Amino acid sequence: MSTETIELPAVFRHHVFCCYQQRPPGHPRGSCGASGAAPLWEHLGKQLQIKNLADIGMAATGCLGFCSAGPLMVVYPSGVWYQPRNAEDIDEIVQTHLVGDGIVERLAVVLKP
Repeated sequence: MSTETIELPAVFRHHVFCCYQQRPPGHPRGSCGASGAAPLWEHLGKQLQIKNLADIGMAATGCLGFCSAGPLMVVYPSGVWYQPRNAEDIDEIVQTHLVGDGIVERLAVVLKP
């Protein structure tokens, strides 16, 4: 077994994973999609393009496991989970976290499995 450590280049400075899970209305677990996620993630994608943030990756995901808390997104490598509710929240996350490397504490959530 090798103990050599290799340095891999980062593909993205930040990588945002956005839950698009859509369950039927009234499903007991709920879903990010049912909580209005799609327009938020569309706004996020547009903001990344408008601001030319090519070093920020964005990926659509299925269920992230915390359905009743949605809509949810998680930003890596920091591992910060956010619960945005509107376009202004997305703008604040983009400016403060993705551009400025800070954390938007009022939107960050601590989730327990």
